Amino acid sequence: MNELPITQSVLDLFRLTGQTALIIGGNRGLGLSMAQALAEAGANLVIAARDAATNQQAVELLTARYGIECISTVCDVTDEHSIDATVARAVERFGKIDILINSAGINIRGPIETLSPADFTSVQQVNVTGTWLACRAVVPVMKQQGYGRIVNMGSMLALTAMTDRTPYATSKGAVLQLTRALAMELAKEGITVNAILPGPFATDINLPLLNDPEKYQAFVNKIPMGRWGELHEIGGIALFLASRASGYVTGAGFSVDGGWVAQ
Repeated sequence: MNELPITQSVLDLFRLTGQTALIIGGNRGLGLSMAQALAEAGANLVIAARDAATNQQAVELLTARYGIECISTVCDVTDEHSIDATVARAVERFGKIDILINSAGINIRGPIETLSPADFTSVQQVNVTGTWLACRAVVPVMKQQGYGRIVNMGSMLALTAMTDRTPYATSKGAVLQLTRALAMELAKEGITVNAILPGPFATDINLPLLNDPEKYQAFVNKIPMGRWGELHEIGGIALFLASRASGYVTGAGFSVDGGWVAQ
């Protein structure tokens, strides 16, 4: 078979100049790290999260460091009206949304008999329903454009199991299946939908482990690479999935876990 000629620079496929990314949960942790990667590639950003103060801090960091346009909006992912208003503000400001990253998430740990139905439901509302609502709000915009990249934040716990995490593992398994189902629904619309499945990273959600030396070391011992992930190490896969470089990739989950689920 003859090779087809290369008509575009591979590096150009990763550039996001002129594109707009809505990053829900982009004010801290992995969300902010992904925002930095997209900003470095040239994207304009909308940072949406519940805390106005950290939203503004993220905007100031991103605009000063990367020289891109960036706005923030307070958004509660459990409230469909809040999400709809966030999407409307992004479109009003930039005229389009090329990229959606769903990075908001919570975790409530404990043996199942110690957890309440409210504990379980609250995790599902943020991690699953919030992701679904954001996708629902953005899809009409992307369909009208004939182009879009949706990146959902799953977890290695979508593929493997761990004690004391039934609400979180359930939610992240659902996010992966949502990603696959929506990818099939949008495959002919020019819109790709993929998930990132992080392992242990030093984020706020993992403070109970980071603050317990014994539990922290137990995690390290289980990771084939022998260490926790560094925040910047999420940026590369996020940029790939948010860019034209991933044009033939949809419905997939990408493990970023130091080899954990390969064991």
